[in-house]
Amino acid sequence: MNAAPGESLRGGPRRRLHGKLIGQADFRRLWAGQSISELGSQVTALALPLAAVLVLHASTFQVGLLTTAGFAAFLLVGLPAGAWVDRRRRRPVMIAADVTRAIALGSIPVAYWLGVLTLWQLYAVAFVTGIATVFFDVAYMSFLPGLVGLDNIVEANAKLQVTVSLAQVGGPSLAGFLIGLFSAPVAFLADAASFVVSFGSLAFVRHHEPAPDRSEARGLRSEMAEGLAFVAKQPILRMIAGCTATWNLFNSAVMAITVVFLVRQVHLHATAIGLLTSLGAVGGVAGGLTASLLRRRLGSARVIWVAAVVTAPFELLIPATSPGPGLAFFAVAALVSSFGAVVYNVNQASFRQILCPPRLLGRMNATIRFIVWGTLPLGGLLGGALGSVLGNRNAIWICAAGVTLAPLWLLVSPLRRLRDTPQPAEGWDSVGPEAEPATP
Repeated sequence: MNAAPGESLRGGPRRRLHGKLIGQADFRRLWAGQSISELGSQVTALALPLAAVLVLHASTFQVGLLTTAGFAAFLLVGLPAGAWVDRRRRRPVMIAADVTRAIALGSIPVAYWLGVLTLWQLYAVAFVTGIATVFFDVAYMSFLPGLVGLDNIVEANAKLQVTVSLAQVGGPSLAGFLIGLFSAPVAFLADAASFVVSFGSLAFVRHHEPAPDRSEARGLRSEMAEGLAFVAKQPILRMIAGCTATWNLFNSAVMAITVVFLVRQVHLHATAIGLLTSLGAVGGVAGGLTASLLRRRLGSARVIWVAAVVTAPFELLIPATSPGPGLAFFAVAALVSSFGAVVYNVNQASFRQILCPPRLLGRMNATIRFIVWGTLPLGGLLGGALGSVLGNRNAIWICAAGVTLAPLWLLVSPLRRLRDTPQPAEGWDSVGPEAEPATP
Protein backbone atom coordinates (compact mmCIF):
# COMPACT_ATOMS: atom_id res chain seq x y z
CA MET A 1 0.00 0.00 0.00
CA ASN A 2 1.63 3.19 -1.19
CA ALA A 3 0.77 6.66 -0.03
CA ALA A 4 0.26 9.29 -2.69
CA PRO A 5 2.18 12.54 -2.26
CA GLY A 6 0.77 14.48 0.67
CA GLU A 7 -1.02 11.44 2.09
CA SER A 8 -0.18 9.13 4.94
CA LEU A 9 -0.41 5.37 5.24
CA ARG A 10 -2.76 6.11 8.11
CA GLY A 11 -5.22 7.73 5.74
CA GLY A 12 -5.15 11.20 7.33
CA PRO A 13 -2.91 14.26 6.96
CA ARG A 14 0.68 13.28 6.56
CA ARG A 15 2.91 13.61 9.64
CA ARG A 16 5.64 15.91 8.39
CA LEU A 17 9.22 15.08 9.13
CA HIS A 18 12.04 17.48 8.44
CA GLY A 19 14.30 15.78 5.97
CA LYS A 20 14.36 12.26 4.60
CA LEU A 21 14.83 9.10 6.65
CA ILE A 22 18.56 9.27 6.02
CA GLY A 23 18.51 12.70 7.67
CA GLN A 24 17.21 11.30 10.95
CA ALA A 25 20.21 11.10 13.26
CA ASP A 26 18.73 8.37 15.46
CA PHE A 27 18.02 6.12 12.48
CA ARG A 28 21.56 6.69 11.20
CA ARG A 29 22.94 5.62 14.58
CA LEU A 30 20.78 2.49 14.64
CA TRP A 31 21.62 1.73 11.02
CA ALA A 32 25.37 2.16 11.53
CA GLY A 33 25.42 -0.08 14.60
CA GLN A 34 23.42 -2.77 12.85
CA SER A 35 25.65 -2.59 9.79
CA ILE A 36 28.76 -3.39 11.85
CA SER A 37 26.92 -5.98 13.91
CA GLU A 38 25.64 -7.81 10.83
CA LEU A 39 29.13 -7.87 9.32
CA GLY A 40 30.47 -9.46 12.50
CA SER A 41 27.63 -11.98 12.58
CA GLN A 42 28.54 -13.14 9.09
CA VAL A 43 32.03 -13.94 10.37
CA THR A 44 30.53 -16.13 13.08
CA ALA A 45 28.15 -17.81 10.61
CA LEU A 46 31.19 -19.24 8.81
CA ALA A 47 33.63 -19.45 11.71
CA LEU A 48 31.34 -21.53 13.95
CA PRO A 49 30.97 -24.58 11.68
CA LEU A 50 34.57 -24.27 10.47
CA ALA A 51 35.86 -24.20 14.03
CA ALA A 52 33.89 -27.38 14.68
CA VAL A 53 35.06 -29.10 11.47
CA LEU A 54 38.69 -27.95 11.18
CA VAL A 55 39.73 -27.53 14.83
CA LEU A 56 37.52 -30.02 16.71
CA HIS A 57 36.96 -32.50 13.81
CA ALA A 58 33.18 -32.62 14.34
CA SER A 59 30.95 -35.00 12.41
CA THR A 60 28.13 -33.86 10.08
CA PHE A 61 25.54 -34.50 12.82
CA GLN A 62 27.57 -32.60 15.42
CA VAL A 63 27.81 -29.61 13.08
CA GLY A 64 24.04 -29.79 12.55
CA LEU A 65 23.60 -29.61 16.32
CA LEU A 66 25.31 -26.20 16.28
CA THR A 67 22.40 -24.84 14.25
CA THR A 68 19.98 -26.47 16.67
CA ALA A 69 21.74 -24.94 19.69
CA GLY A 70 21.79 -21.49 18.11
CA PHE A 71 18.09 -21.39 17.31
CA ALA A 72 16.66 -23.48 20.18
CA ALA A 73 16.04 -20.23 22.07
CA PHE A 74 13.23 -19.30 19.69
CA LEU A 75 11.36 -22.41 20.81
CA LEU A 76 12.20 -22.08 24.49
CA VAL A 77 11.75 -18.36 25.17
CA GLY A 78 10.26 -16.95 21.97
CA LEU A 79 6.72 -16.44 23.26
CA PRO A 80 7.45 -15.14 26.78
CA ALA A 81 10.10 -12.81 25.32
CA GLY A 82 7.41 -10.94 23.41
CA ALA A 83 5.20 -10.38 26.44
CA TRP A 84 8.23 -9.42 28.54
CA VAL A 85 9.47 -6.92 25.93
CA ASP A 86 6.03 -5.30 25.66
CA ARG A 87 6.26 -4.47 29.38
CA ARG A 88 9.48 -2.48 28.95
CA ARG A 89 11.20 0.12 26.85
CA ARG A 90 12.84 -1.69 23.97
CA ARG A 91 16.22 0.09 23.65
CA PRO A 92 17.65 -1.09 27.04
CA VAL A 93 16.71 -4.66 26.11
CA MET A 94 18.65 -4.35 22.85
CA ILE A 95 21.70 -2.92 24.64
CA ALA A 96 21.72 -5.76 27.21
CA ALA A 97 21.50 -8.33 24.40
CA ASP A 98 24.48 -6.80 22.59
CA VAL A 99 26.63 -6.89 25.74
CA THR A 100 25.68 -10.53 26.39
CA ARG A 101 26.59 -11.60 22.86
CA ALA A 102 29.93 -9.77 22.95
CA ILE A 103 30.96 -11.54 26.17
CA ALA A 104 29.83 -14.99 25.01
CA LEU A 105 31.61 -14.81 21.65
CA GLY A 106 34.77 -13.38 23.21
CA SER A 107 35.06 -16.50 25.36
CA ILE A 108 35.83 -18.72 22.34
CA PRO A 109 39.28 -17.30 21.40
CA VAL A 110 40.19 -17.14 25.10
CA ALA A 111 39.43 -20.86 25.50
CA TYR A 112 41.31 -21.63 22.27
CA TRP A 113 44.44 -19.80 23.45
CA LEU A 114 44.25 -21.68 26.76
CA GLY A 115 43.90 -25.00 24.95
CA VAL A 116 40.53 -25.84 26.51
CA LEU A 117 38.11 -25.20 23.62
CA THR A 118 35.52 -27.98 23.20
CA LEU A 119 32.41 -28.64 21.15
CA TRP A 120 30.35 -28.21 24.32
CA GLN A 121 31.58 -24.63 24.62
CA LEU A 122 30.61 -23.95 21.01
CA TYR A 123 27.13 -25.34 21.75
CA ALA A 124 26.88 -23.20 24.89
CA VAL A 125 27.96 -20.02 23.11
CA ALA A 126 25.54 -20.70 20.24
CA PHE A 127 22.72 -21.18 22.76
CA VAL A 128 23.51 -18.09 24.87
CA THR A 129 23.87 -15.84 21.84
CA GLY A 130 20.63 -17.32 20.53
CA ILE A 131 18.81 -16.33 23.73
CA ALA A 132 20.18 -12.79 23.48
CA THR A 133 19.22 -12.63 19.80
CA VAL A 134 15.62 -13.57 20.60
CA PHE A 135 15.26 -10.61 22.94
CA PHE A 136 17.17 -8.25 20.65
CA ASP A 137 15.16 -9.12 17.55
CA VAL A 138 11.76 -8.91 19.24
CA ALA A 139 12.67 -5.55 20.80
CA TYR A 140 14.24 -4.26 17.58
CA MET A 141 11.24 -5.10 15.36
CA SER A 142 8.97 -3.39 17.90
CA PHE A 143 11.26 -0.37 18.39
CA LEU A 144 11.73 0.50 14.70
CA PRO A 145 8.17 1.65 13.76
CA GLY A 146 8.08 4.16 16.61
CA LEU A 147 11.56 5.40 15.72
CA VAL A 148 10.89 6.12 12.02
CA GLY A 149 7.07 6.29 11.75
CA LEU A 150 4.86 4.12 9.54
CA ASP A 151 5.36 6.40 6.53
CA ASN A 152 9.02 5.34 6.51
CA ILE A 153 8.81 1.75 7.72
CA VAL A 154 9.24 0.08 4.30
CA GLU A 155 12.21 2.34 3.49
CA ALA A 156 13.74 1.62 6.91
CA ASN A 157 13.32 -2.15 6.55
CA ALA A 158 14.74 -2.00 3.02
CA LYS A 159 17.80 -0.03 4.12
CA LEU A 160 18.44 -2.44 6.97
CA GLN A 161 18.01 -5.43 4.67
CA VAL A 162 20.50 -3.92 2.22
CA THR A 163 22.90 -3.69 5.15
CA VAL A 164 22.35 -7.37 5.94
CA SER A 165 22.96 -8.29 2.32
CA LEU A 166 26.08 -6.16 2.06
CA ALA A 167 27.32 -7.88 5.21
CA GLN A 168 26.65 -11.20 3.51
CA VAL A 169 28.74 -10.03 0.58
CA GLY A 170 31.71 -8.83 2.62
CA GLY A 171 31.31 -10.96 5.74
CA PRO A 172 32.13 -14.42 4.36
CA SER A 173 35.17 -13.09 2.51
CA LEU A 174 36.33 -11.34 5.67
CA ALA A 175 35.63 -14.50 7.64
CA GLY A 176 37.59 -16.63 5.18
CA PHE A 177 40.52 -14.20 5.35
CA LEU A 178 40.50 -14.04 9.17
CA ILE A 179 40.13 -17.80 9.52
CA GLY A 180 42.95 -18.42 7.05
CA LEU A 181 45.19 -15.89 8.81
CA PHE A 182 44.40 -16.47 12.48
CA SER A 183 42.29 -19.71 12.64
CA ALA A 184 38.53 -20.04 13.08
CA PRO A 185 38.34 -19.54 16.87
CA VAL A 186 40.26 -16.23 16.77
CA ALA A 187 37.89 -14.87 14.10
CA PHE A 188 35.14 -14.68 16.73
CA LEU A 189 36.85 -11.59 18.14
CA ALA A 190 35.57 -9.65 15.11
CA ASP A 191 31.96 -10.50 15.94
CA ALA A 192 32.43 -9.74 19.63
CA ALA A 193 33.82 -6.32 18.71
CA SER A 194 30.89 -5.68 16.35
CA PHE A 195 28.40 -6.10 19.19
CA VAL A 196 30.38 -3.59 21.25
CA VAL A 197 29.98 -1.12 18.37
CA SER A 198 26.24 -1.88 18.16
CA PHE A 199 25.91 -1.26 21.90
CA GLY A 200 27.69 2.07 21.51
CA SER A 201 25.44 3.21 18.66
CA LEU A 202 22.29 2.35 20.62
CA ALA A 203 23.60 4.21 23.66
CA PHE A 204 23.62 7.42 21.60
CA VAL A 205 20.07 7.07 20.21
CA ARG A 206 18.11 10.05 21.57
CA HIS A 207 14.60 8.99 20.54
CA HIS A 208 12.25 9.20 23.55
CA GLU A 209 10.47 5.89 23.83
CA PRO A 210 7.37 6.20 26.03
CA ALA A 211 7.01 3.74 28.89
CA PRO A 212 4.47 0.99 28.13
CA ASP A 213 1.00 1.50 29.58
CA ARG A 214 0.70 -0.98 32.46
CA SER A 215 -2.68 0.24 33.70
CA GLU A 216 -4.33 -2.95 32.41
CA ALA A 217 -1.43 -5.28 33.14
CA ARG A 218 -2.24 -8.97 33.30
CA GLY A 219 -0.30 -12.15 33.86
CA LEU A 220 2.46 -13.18 31.48
CA ARG A 221 0.44 -16.16 30.26
CA SER A 222 -2.59 -14.00 29.41
CA GLU A 223 -0.44 -11.51 27.50
CA MET A 224 1.26 -14.32 25.56
CA ALA A 225 -2.18 -15.69 24.68
CA GLU A 226 -3.24 -12.28 23.37
CA GLY A 227 -0.30 -12.23 20.95
CA LEU A 228 -1.06 -15.77 19.78
CA ALA A 229 -4.73 -14.90 19.30
CA PHE A 230 -3.90 -11.84 17.21
CA VAL A 231 -1.80 -13.89 14.77
CA ALA A 232 -4.28 -16.78 14.74
CA LYS A 233 -7.19 -14.50 13.79
CA GLN A 234 -5.35 -12.92 10.85
CA PRO A 235 -5.57 -15.32 7.87
CA ILE A 236 -2.80 -13.59 5.91
CA LEU A 237 -0.46 -13.56 8.92
CA ARG A 238 -1.16 -17.27 9.47
CA MET A 239 -0.22 -18.16 5.92
CA ILE A 240 2.87 -15.94 5.90
CA ALA A 241 3.96 -17.64 9.11
CA GLY A 242 3.35 -21.08 7.57
CA CYS A 243 5.35 -20.25 4.44
CA THR A 244 8.27 -18.76 6.34
CA ALA A 245 8.33 -21.58 8.89
CA THR A 246 8.42 -24.23 6.15
CA TRP A 247 11.06 -22.29 4.22
CA ASN A 248 13.20 -21.90 7.33
CA LEU A 249 12.86 -25.56 8.29
CA PHE A 250 14.26 -26.86 5.03
CA ASN A 251 16.64 -23.97 4.33
CA SER A 252 18.25 -24.31 7.76
CA ALA A 253 18.63 -28.04 7.07
CA VAL A 254 20.48 -27.15 3.87
CA MET A 255 22.63 -24.51 5.57
CA ALA A 256 23.46 -26.80 8.50
CA ILE A 257 25.42 -29.14 6.24
CA THR A 258 26.42 -26.82 3.36
CA VAL A 259 29.84 -25.99 4.83
CA VAL A 260 30.52 -29.70 5.43
CA PHE A 261 29.34 -30.43 1.87
CA LEU A 262 31.60 -27.74 0.36
CA VAL A 263 34.62 -28.89 2.39
CA ARG A 264 34.26 -32.67 2.04
CA GLN A 265 32.42 -33.20 -1.26
CA VAL A 266 33.40 -30.11 -3.29
CA HIS A 267 36.88 -29.87 -1.66
CA LEU A 268 36.93 -26.09 -1.06
CA HIS A 269 39.06 -24.20 1.45
CA ALA A 270 37.72 -21.58 3.88
CA THR A 271 38.72 -18.64 1.67
CA ALA A 272 36.99 -20.10 -1.39
CA ILE A 273 33.82 -20.82 0.61
CA GLY A 274 33.80 -17.25 1.85
CA LEU A 275 34.21 -15.80 -1.64
CA LEU A 276 31.54 -18.08 -3.11
CA THR A 277 29.06 -17.16 -0.40
CA SER A 278 29.82 -13.47 -0.88
CA LEU A 279 29.15 -13.65 -4.63
CA GLY A 280 25.76 -15.19 -3.97
CA ALA A 281 24.84 -12.54 -1.41
CA VAL A 282 24.99 -9.82 -4.08
CA GLY A 283 21.41 -10.86 -4.83
CA GLY A 284 20.36 -9.74 -1.36
CA VAL A 285 21.77 -6.27 -2.01
CA ALA A 286 19.79 -6.07 -5.26
CA GLY A 287 16.69 -7.26 -3.40
CA GLY A 288 17.00 -4.57 -0.75
CA LEU A 289 17.55 -1.86 -3.34
CA THR A 290 14.54 -2.92 -5.45
CA ALA A 291 12.09 -4.03 -2.73
CA SER A 292 10.25 -0.69 -2.65
CA LEU A 293 10.19 -0.44 -6.46
CA LEU A 294 8.76 -3.94 -6.82
CA ARG A 295 6.22 -3.12 -4.12
CA ARG A 296 4.98 -0.14 -6.15
CA ARG A 297 4.94 -2.05 -9.45
CA LEU A 298 3.37 -5.30 -8.24
CA GLY A 299 1.40 -4.14 -5.21
CA SER A 300 2.25 -4.47 -1.53
CA ALA A 301 0.41 -7.81 -1.20
CA ARG A 302 1.27 -9.36 -4.56
CA VAL A 303 5.01 -8.74 -4.22
CA ILE A 304 5.15 -10.94 -1.09
CA TRP A 305 3.99 -14.15 -2.78
CA VAL A 306 5.55 -13.46 -6.21
CA ALA A 307 9.00 -13.04 -4.66
CA ALA A 308 8.72 -16.38 -2.87
CA VAL A 309 7.19 -18.39 -5.72
CA VAL A 310 9.62 -17.23 -8.42
CA THR A 311 12.89 -17.55 -6.48
CA ALA A 312 12.44 -20.55 -4.14
CA PRO A 313 13.06 -23.22 -6.85
CA PHE A 314 16.61 -21.94 -7.40
CA GLU A 315 17.58 -23.67 -4.14
CA LEU A 316 17.60 -26.90 -6.18
CA LEU A 317 20.84 -25.76 -7.83
CA ILE A 318 22.83 -26.11 -4.57
CA PRO A 319 23.11 -29.94 -4.56
CA ALA A 320 24.18 -29.79 -8.22
CA THR A 321 27.35 -27.94 -7.16
CA SER A 322 30.63 -29.60 -8.15
CA PRO A 323 34.31 -28.60 -8.42
CA GLY A 324 35.35 -26.27 -11.24
CA PRO A 325 32.58 -24.80 -13.44
CA GLY A 326 29.99 -26.53 -11.28
CA LEU A 327 30.59 -23.92 -8.57
CA ALA A 328 28.42 -21.58 -10.67
CA PHE A 329 25.36 -23.57 -9.56
CA PHE A 330 25.97 -22.60 -5.95
CA ALA A 331 26.63 -18.95 -6.81
CA VAL A 332 23.44 -18.62 -8.90
CA ALA A 333 21.35 -20.40 -6.28
CA ALA A 334 22.65 -18.16 -3.51
CA LEU A 335 22.27 -14.99 -5.61
CA VAL A 336 18.64 -15.59 -6.67
CA SER A 337 17.56 -17.06 -3.32
CA SER A 338 19.04 -14.08 -1.47
CA PHE A 339 17.28 -11.65 -3.82
CA GLY A 340 13.91 -13.32 -3.29
CA ALA A 341 14.32 -13.71 0.46
CA VAL A 342 15.14 -10.01 0.97
CA VAL A 343 12.25 -8.76 -1.20
CA TYR A 344 9.93 -11.14 0.63
CA ASN A 345 11.20 -10.25 4.10
CA VAL A 346 11.16 -6.46 3.61
CA ASN A 347 7.56 -6.51 2.46
CA GLN A 348 6.10 -9.11 4.78
CA ALA A 349 7.84 -7.60 7.83
CA SER A 350 6.54 -4.13 6.92
CA PHE A 351 3.06 -5.56 6.46
CA ARG A 352 3.17 -7.14 9.92
CA GLN A 353 4.34 -3.92 11.56
CA ILE A 354 1.65 -1.84 9.86
CA LEU A 355 -1.16 -4.29 10.60
CA CYS A 356 -0.44 -4.70 14.32
CA PRO A 357 -1.46 -2.17 17.03
CA PRO A 358 1.60 -0.65 18.75
CA ARG A 359 0.83 -2.17 22.16
CA LEU A 360 0.93 -5.69 20.66
CA LEU A 361 4.06 -5.35 18.54
CA GLY A 362 6.36 -7.25 20.87
CA ARG A 363 3.94 -10.14 21.31
CA MET A 364 3.02 -10.28 17.62
CA ASN A 365 6.67 -10.28 16.54
CA ALA A 366 7.54 -12.86 19.20
CA THR A 367 4.67 -15.10 18.12
CA ILE A 368 5.72 -14.90 14.47
CA ARG A 369 9.37 -15.49 15.42
CA PHE A 370 8.37 -18.42 17.64
CA ILE A 371 6.61 -20.03 14.67
CA VAL A 372 9.02 -19.19 11.87
CA TRP A 373 12.34 -19.35 13.75
CA GLY A 374 11.22 -22.23 15.94
CA THR A 375 11.67 -24.51 12.93
CA LEU A 376 15.35 -23.54 12.57
CA PRO A 377 16.71 -25.83 15.31
CA LEU A 378 14.56 -28.63 13.91
CA GLY A 379 16.07 -27.93 10.51
CA GLY A 380 19.56 -28.26 11.97
CA LEU A 381 18.66 -31.67 13.35
CA LEU A 382 16.99 -32.68 10.08
CA GLY A 383 19.97 -31.68 7.96
CA GLY A 384 22.47 -33.34 10.26
CA ALA A 385 20.43 -36.56 10.45
CA LEU A 386 19.74 -36.79 6.71
CA GLY A 387 23.36 -35.97 5.89
CA SER A 388 24.59 -38.73 8.19
CA VAL A 389 22.21 -41.35 6.75
CA LEU A 390 21.90 -40.40 3.06
CA GLY A 391 25.06 -38.39 2.46
CA ASN A 392 25.30 -34.62 2.27
CA ARG A 393 24.40 -34.19 -1.40
CA ASN A 394 21.28 -36.38 -1.23
CA ALA A 395 20.18 -34.66 1.97
CA ILE A 396 20.47 -31.26 0.30
CA TRP A 397 18.38 -32.44 -2.67
CA ILE A 398 15.54 -33.43 -0.35
CA CYS A 399 15.65 -30.26 1.73
CA ALA A 400 15.95 -27.97 -1.31
CA ALA A 401 12.75 -29.55 -2.65
CA GLY A 402 11.10 -28.63 0.66
CA VAL A 403 12.13 -25.00 0.20
CA THR A 404 10.64 -25.01 -3.31
CA LEU A 405 7.25 -26.13 -1.96
CA ALA A 406 7.11 -23.62 0.91
CA PRO A 407 5.35 -20.82 -1.10
CA LEU A 408 2.28 -23.06 -1.55
CA TRP A 409 1.05 -21.58 1.75
CA LEU A 410 0.80 -18.17 0.07
CA LEU A 411 -0.84 -19.46 -3.10
CA VAL A 412 -3.82 -20.83 -1.12
CA SER A 413 -4.10 -17.74 1.11
CA PRO A 414 -6.23 -14.58 0.71
CA LEU A 415 -2.98 -12.76 -0.06
CA ARG A 416 -2.98 -14.13 -3.63
CA ARG A 417 -6.26 -12.33 -4.41
CA LEU A 418 -5.05 -8.94 -3.17
CA ARG A 419 -2.93 -6.33 -4.88
CA ASP A 420 -2.31 -4.28 -1.74
CA THR A 421 -2.29 -5.07 1.97
CA PRO A 422 -4.98 -3.74 4.37
CA GLN A 423 -5.03 -0.36 6.13
CA PRO A 424 -2.82 0.17 9.22
CA ALA A 425 -4.13 -0.82 12.65
CA GLU A 426 -5.64 1.68 15.04
CA GLY A 427 -3.24 3.32 17.44
CA TRP A 428 -0.52 4.34 14.99
CA ASP A 429 -1.74 7.94 14.67
CA SER A 430 -0.29 8.75 18.09
CA VAL A 431 2.99 6.93 17.57
CA GLY A 432 5.90 8.14 15.50
CA PRO A 433 9.25 9.86 15.57
CA GLU A 434 9.65 13.27 16.97
CA ALA A 435 10.49 15.85 14.33
CA GLU A 436 14.18 16.70 14.30
CA PRO A 437 16.09 19.26 12.27
CA ALA A 438 17.31 18.12 8.91
CA THR A 439 21.03 17.38 8.83
CA PRO A 440 23.29 17.78 5.84
